Amino acid sequence: MPAPLSFGFLVFPDIQQLDLTGPYEIASVLDRPKEVHLLWHDLRPVRSTTGLAFTPTRTFADCPPLDVVCVPGGIGVNALLRDEAVLAFLRAQARSARYVTSVCTGSLVLGAAGLLRGKRATSHWLARDLLAGFGAVPTQGRVVRDGKIITAGGVTAGIDFALTIIAELCGDEAAQACQLQLEYAPAPPFDAGTPETAPKGVVAKLKAGGAAVREQRSAFASGWAARNPA
Repeated sequence: MPAPLSFGFLVFPDIQQLDLTGPYEIASVLDRPKEVHLLWHDLRPVRSTTGLAFTPTRTFADCPPLDVVCVPGGIGVNALLRDEAVLAFLRAQARSARYVTSVCTGSLVLGAAGLLRGKRATSHWLARDLLAGFGAVPTQGRVVRDGKIITAGGVTAGIDFALTIIAELCGDEAAQACQLQLEYAPAPPFDAGTPETAPKGVVAKLKAGGAAVREQRSAFASGWAARNPA
């Protein structure tokens, strides 16, 4: 019997729930021993941007060493960029984790923790370029790997990312079984899933709606290198 795999997902106020629940579901249906933890400062429930509540299962203080540590994204990422307890936890886990990962704008938090210097990484299309401020190499892609750093693009890319992780840890057949069990065979009714294919008006609307959040992130990223010399 193989040793249980340990997955740890950060949860936090104003998380983008699908960033978490997509890869969480993949890890949970994996047919082998595993532990899937939800991690936060304390065990009080936190609410996503859409109001869904998540109850952490472990605190940073009592979390064991993880095989995979993952930071989802969401509006709440902005507060995490300045949360030294979060950043210290990620740095500590990164020393022994097999994979250090993120979904969507969670990669900005890995950057703020100093884990992306010189690494290729991706994020949501509205934030990908900001990774340069953390010394990363912004790279377009649904899943981007650089050594043990694996980052996913926006939101639904977390499902592709999770299948990639399962294949790395357990082989292609195990990942295919997870995919089939969840009937993950996307066939969207519109070709509007990237800014290159979506109507220009839709792209402009999303950019305008996210401008204030992006401005806060940009201001933090622009001064990060000076505050954190290599």
